[in-house]
Amino acid sequence: MTSSVSPAIQQRYGVLATQPGSLSCGGAATSCEATPGQTCVDLGCGRGRDVLVLAQKVGPYGHVFGIDGSPAMVEAAQSLAREAGLRNVTIRESSLEALSLADASVDWVVSNCALNHARDKARVWSEIARVLTPGGRFLVSDIYAVEAIAEEHRNDPVAVAECWAGAETRPEYLAHVAAAGFDQVEVTSERAPYRKQHALLASFTLSGRKTAHAR
Repeated sequence: MTSSVSPAIQQRYGVLATQPGSLSCGGAATSCEATPGQTCVDLGCGRGRDVLVLAQKVGPYGHVFGIDGSPAMVEAAQSLAREAGLRNVTIRESSLEALSLADASVDWVVSNCALNHARDKARVWSEIARVLTPGGRFLVSDIYAVEAIAEEHRNDPVAVAECWAGAETRPEYLAHVAAAGFDQVEVTSERAPYRKQHALLASFTLSGRKTAHAR
């Protein structure tokens, strides 16, 4: 599908437009460079498919946490892990703004199209920084709003279900990441803007590293 947004709009809002427009966020877990023995967490793990991908990467001596705020998704992910016979996986129900993980306990944080649902995104990125080890890395794919979402759509059930009600603008999103104190933050891929109902949206994938000397 091609973008329905003109090049002028893309230039105005600083969108890279390197791929056709859509709301697909991309496979953060697949692209994650986790290695055997490391500890990973998938934020907004849903039914747990990305958790399984990460579990294969870290192997039996590594560990993967799946975090989701929905009891139904947690149950589904736990069931999938059991069916796969994985013993290096833990699925937890937790708010993204208050992760049920210890400080400096994970080497990688990944997420796919989930952080935009959080009410307090600054707090989410602060939590990501808290749980990562010094030098730990994140790879997050998510949606942002090219134009600010009108307030009346924030609690619209349809907009929530379509994953754009909570989207913030690109500058707002990147400001949260910067405020959390990460190094080497990079937009590794980005999709051209796409019109969805009352919203003009795009998606990107961000990578970065927790400062090596951080506590």
